[in-house]
Amino acid sequence: MDKTGTDHHSEEGGDAPLIEVRDLGMSFPMRSGTSLPWETPPVVRAVDGVNVAVGANEIFGLAGESGCGKSTVARLVMGLIDPTDGEVLFRGRPIQTYAAGDIRPRVQMVFQDPYTSLNPRRTIGRIVGDPLIIHTRMNAAERRQRIMQVLHRVGLADYHYDRYPHEFSGGQRQRIAIARALILDPEFLVLDEPTSALDVSVQAVILNMILELQAEMQLGCLFITHDLNLMRFLAHRTGVMYLGQIVEVGPTQDIFAEPLHPYTRALIDATPQPDPDRVNAQVPLEGEIPSNINRPTGCAFASRCPVRIDGTCDRIAPALKPVGGRLVACHLHHPAEAGR
Repeated sequence: MDKTGTDHHSEEGGDAPLIEVRDLGMSFPMRSGTSLPWETPPVVRAVDGVNVAVGANEIFGLAGESGCGKSTVARLVMGLIDPTDGEVLFRGRPIQTYAAGDIRPRVQMVFQDPYTSLNPRRTIGRIVGDPLIIHTRMNAAERRQRIMQVLHRVGLADYHYDRYPHEFSGGQRQRIAIARALILDPEFLVLDEPTSALDVSVQAVILNMILELQAEMQLGCLFITHDLNLMRFLAHRTGVMYLGQIVEVGPTQDIFAEPLHPYTRALIDATPQPDPDRVNAQVPLEGEIPSNINRPTGCAFASRCPVRIDGTCDRIAPALKPVGGRLVACHLHHPAEAGR
């Protein structure tokens, strides 16, 4: 892989990932009113040793329970916060080394809540068009033409240009947020639970639109959700996160057909199915999610795992290693490691 990232066009024809996350870690110090000034505050380990690679024209899904670190990974990939460990590479080059004017047009994000991600004091034309003012030399007429083009692309009309966010439904607001993210023709799009605040019927429309735009623009996408049904519908590959770590990665259809990690199995079994005759073999999960302040020394999932190996899982943290065509962090699939 070319580490310089200087020749943008030469990399496009290669097999190098568009975005690569290496040993990514993020810790946040807790601010507590009970801590004394000279004491070291406790640290929340939100992301712990995550490795992910996403290719051009690929949708990579990141799934897991609320609080597992998915949205923190999204902000790290965007360069909105700097990691405490590891790095994020865009086309083989650390994302922090790009000037903001260079990386922002190429990597964009659609946030979770369309009711808070749009400025209520600005018209839709201003909201969608501001990136053109910052990153291009278009005149006012050219900007308006480009904005109209993108609004049409996401299913909005010319007369929406001068309206304000409060005049739109949730689904329309998310279309506006998507238009803002696409206005500069990015190469990579981060979608942080873009439909979680929408009605189910609206979700389907927005997801179909995302799929069409992704195929049309050949975007690389990081799609984050806790809804595995959406992941099955959208993602080419899926990574499952638990307590800041990825526990399984592989082709989405393979993961759903035969989940290898006990946590992945539990997530899939807990997902509602539209078939009333289908009976899932529920995997019982015991106990509570461990604290990401005082993390367990062994496998983070051991305290809830129904198939844990006593004396091993609570003592040795499993590494993410190949199993068939995917990666799994579980002693059940690495007996040599478990026997150490």
